[in-house]
Amino acid sequence: MVNNQQVWTRRHVLASGAAVSAAAVAGCIGGNGDDDDGNGNGNGDDDVADISEYQHDGEEPDDTDRSDSLEFLQPADRDEDFDPVVTFDSYSMQVVNLVFDGLYEWDDGLGLEPKIADGMPEEEDDGETYFIDIQDGIEFHNGDELTASDVAHSFMAPVEEETQNAATYAMIESAEAIDDHSLEVNLEHPYGPFTLATIAVPVVPEDVRTEDTDAFNTDPIGSGPFQFADFQEGEYVELERWDDYWDDPQPYIQNIRFEATPDDANRVAQILAGDTDVIDTVPATEWDEVDGADGVRIHGSRSPSYMYLAFNCNEGETTDPDVRRAVGHSFSMQEFVNERLGPAADALSSPIPQITNEEGDWEFPVDEWQDQMPEYDPDQAQELLEEAGVPDDWEPRIIAPEGGPREALAERIGSRLSEIGYGADVQGMSFATLVDTYNTGNVDDYEMYLLGWTGGPDPDVYYYNLFHESQAGIGQGHFYEGQGEFHDNILNARESADQEERRELYIDVTEEIIEYMPVLPAYSEHNTMAAREEVKDLHAHPAVSYNPRIVSDYQNTWIDE
Repeated sequence: MVNNQQVWTRRHVLASGAAVSAAAVAGCIGGNGDDDDGNGNGNGDDDVADISEYQHDGEEPDDTDRSDSLEFLQPADRDEDFDPVVTFDSYSMQVVNLVFDGLYEWDDGLGLEPKIADGMPEEEDDGETYFIDIQDGIEFHNGDELTASDVAHSFMAPVEEETQNAATYAMIESAEAIDDHSLEVNLEHPYGPFTLATIAVPVVPEDVRTEDTDAFNTDPIGSGPFQFADFQEGEYVELERWDDYWDDPQPYIQNIRFEATPDDANRVAQILAGDTDVIDTVPATEWDEVDGADGVRIHGSRSPSYMYLAFNCNEGETTDPDVRRAVGHSFSMQEFVNERLGPAADALSSPIPQITNEEGDWEFPVDEWQDQMPEYDPDQAQELLEEAGVPDDWEPRIIAPEGGPREALAERIGSRLSEIGYGADVQGMSFATLVDTYNTGNVDDYEMYLLGWTGGPDPDVYYYNLFHESQAGIGQGHFYEGQGEFHDNILNARESADQEERRELYIDVTEEIIEYMPVLPAYSEHNTMAAREEVKDLHAHPAVSYNPRIVSDYQNTWIDE
């Protein structure tokens, strides 16, 4: 599943380029609540800053005739697939989103608005047929006109070519041009997220792309505000402003250079020294230093990311839900988030991030779910493990992406289990090793793993990919069989266009997840950037793949020289 709004990324899933480093100073950016080795449930967070404090007003230059250049350091290596039909990581997608326009695109939040499209889709057949008009006069970088055939190809190619993005568009039965500026899209069944997410497909030029897909992947042609200028694999990507861009506003930035800089300390050192313009992701361990530095500003936004602790429900002691709940009682998730991530994240009580609930108008009973989450209670944890007959020498293997907060969380869980007489074998792994390990269902590989997912305003992105039985061993490795209609509810919600019906189904699914705990929700990590103060009108977007957005209806980044 991949596109502008649904990206299974190294940062949010198996990131070797994790957003924050593993080590953190307790209390540096944490709260004053009782800690999880003390006398409370660790839910105090009075001193944790709100990420909204790092959103800044727009700033317009006096001189609009500009040719600014900007360097942007990314926190992970790119897969370097720049064909959006293929692109499957957020950091390649950050480049793609400046080269290609979407049929629809996010506003400053997670609401879709027409871009290439001329208005919203016209729906027929109870949500199984959509008619979409596109604007006249749009051209690709090579001067070819963008037509409805290009849009149809962009919808169908991921499935026809069996790319990693196929699941995002798999419900589309056909997409066909009616004429140059209108098309018909037919779905196999009603699909609630279609107009909330799927229609934001990046549009590629069919003829150019299909002539040589390999060449297109590293020298793409889009209709966006920037075009490829130079690319050195494993080093950098340089884009230049397309001066014949069809839409307004025209960007002030003339050139953008993307460089992967996975080492947090290196990235921070460069922004503090003024050796670069913008860095993606402010490590929690350096938050105070960056926030207090002269000449630097942090930019932040809540994101639709969902980090979680998953249990092996296929083999081992964690097949018992009481054992899983015992682990939940053995430590305080809230206190860990406060200490290690501070303003960079919010603790979660369900697979639905706050921004997804709010921007999708779901009105889920989040407060009720929070009350049902296991609180820090080591006595209760020990009692549950003893009653479940867990052997005294139990040391579950916990695997996590190495060098980031999830490995630190695995270590926290292990240390708390040790305090009640057990232990844990914590293994931080590289991205490649985790991909081959986390979904085997083999107890020798893991009894718990820490990963994440990022989506958008629709819950299907989370529930279907991470919990439905069809994705066992593919997108998830907990192998939870469910009680009663658990999997049917997920599928029925996916194939319904009635939001209230879907809401009730998702509430049932979530309550089962909280009760039987195949996973323990952890936190939603915010999207953050740090920029030199000279960089003006820069805004962090909830979708990490939209950063740096550079130009849109609500911003036009420039540099005050």
